Amino acid sequence: MSQAATAEEPAVSQAAPKAHRNRLSAGFFKFVLGRFLLIIPTVFILVTIVFFVMRATGDPISAAMGGRLTPEELQRRIHAAGYDRPLVVQYGEYLGGLLHGDLGTTLTDNQPVIQILVRYGAATLELAILALVVALIVGIGLGRVAARHRDHATDAGVRLFAILCYATPVFFLGLVLKLVFSVALGWLPSSGRSSLASEMQFSRLVSPTGLYIVDALQLGDTQVLGDVLMHAVLPALALGLLTAGVFIRLVRTNVISTYNAGYIEAARSRGVGEKRLMGKHAWRPALIPIITVMGMQIALLLAGAVLTETTFEWKGLGFMLSNYLKARDFVAVQGIVILIAVIVSVVNFIVDVISALIDPRVRY
Repeated sequence: MSQAATAEEPAVSQAAPKAHRNRLSAGFFKFVLGRFLLIIPTVFILVTIVFFVMRATGDPISAAMGGRLTPEELQRRIHAAGYDRPLVVQYGEYLGGLLHGDLGTTLTDNQPVIQILVRYGAATLELAILALVVALIVGIGLGRVAARHRDHATDAGVRLFAILCYATPVFFLGLVLKLVFSVALGWLPSSGRSSLASEMQFSRLVSPTGLYIVDALQLGDTQVLGDVLMHAVLPALALGLLTAGVFIRLVRTNVISTYNAGYIEAARSRGVGEKRLMGKHAWRPALIPIITVMGMQIALLLAGAVLTETTFEWKGLGFMLSNYLKARDFVAVQGIVILIAVIVSVVNFIVDVISALIDPRVRY
């Protein structure tokens, strides 16, 4: 009997590495390459749509400066910029510029679009990361609570909270948060990324990243770090709760589904406690759909960032996109939209790869 057990142990120990190797087989790398190559047509189609839609109302210079220039000066600028040429020629030149990293120059403030993306992109990235942290903490935490107390008052309250989160417009939620925590209670700042004193401290940095939390850590000043975090609380809450509502319902549904699976019933019949069933057996499989949906939620976060940054005067890409849309600066709008499209495509690619690694149901 002991010899049989001994003989089985090497077989089991060899099976696990073999299964692991299968996940990193040639088929897996072919799957990754195929998903990566899909980024190119996705971005290309969006670039094409944005280019022609932006010019549906005329050339960018007429849209941005038509009422502020004389007809002669307007025509001179249109000709100098090449906007009087056929659209196909303009489109070809625009694609050529993209391949060389040239996104054009803004019409309203005459800055290279690439500089706008670098300068304000860090602020949007920081806000999106903080909002995602809020969404995961609130969504996963309350989703587990709702699943554990299924069909009780706690579950009903959590589900109602989830509906309010994703049904409330982000700008309205932002205004409510400002009225409560900034105006009524005076606990948190109502706008901006930091105070003027902190901005002056950041100017001392030789190589600032634009991520204020990272820059505050570089300074080693806890007061600056605290100031930055206090300014970030309300925007991160407003944007994060929008996504948290989706996560709450997703976590609750998947945990309940997994909790009723056959292998959970088998573990329960062996005397495994409910807390262990929830924490170890039902929870981990329920994470797989959450990771898959997270890629789509990044697009929702970036879309919500436009209204969030405008509400809190958080000077990121969303804030600048709103300003450039008001000024009808289509060149700047094109560049920002293209960057957002690239980010969403890359994030979805990463999520697809992670899902393929952890989900045994994915075939390639």
